[in-house]
Amino acid sequence: MAKAIEINDANFEEILKGDKPILVDFWAEWCGPCKMIGPVVEEIAGEYGDKAIIGKVDVDANPNTAAKFGIRSIPTLLFFKNGEVVDKQIGAVPKNVLTQKLDAQL
Repeated sequence: MAKAIEINDANFEEILKGDKPILVDFWAEWCGPCKMIGPVVEEIAGEYGDKAIIGKVDVDANPNTAAKFGIRSIPTLLFFKNGEVVDKQIGAVPKNVLTQKLDAQL
C-alpha cells in the first residue's frame, strides 16, 4: 500500500515537477490536530496510489518550505497542479473534504 512521502526543503522543488496532482500536509509533531489528520492523509495516499502524490512536510524540520508557502497555522494542506497551488485547507477536516479537493485536480 502506498504511503505519504516525506517531503523536505531539499526535495520539494523536484516533487513539484511531477505531472500528477499533489497533496502536501504541513504538520508538526507537537500539533494535536495534525495527529488527527495524519492517518487520514496516509489513508488517502493508499487509496490514490499512483494517481496523485501525497506528501508530508514537518514544518519544524523544514522551515524554508513552510515559509515559502506562508504556512502560519497547521495542519495546512496544499493542493498543487502543474507546480502551482490550486487549493488549500487549513485545520483538521473530514476525509471527504480532502478527497473532493484532490478529485477536482485529477
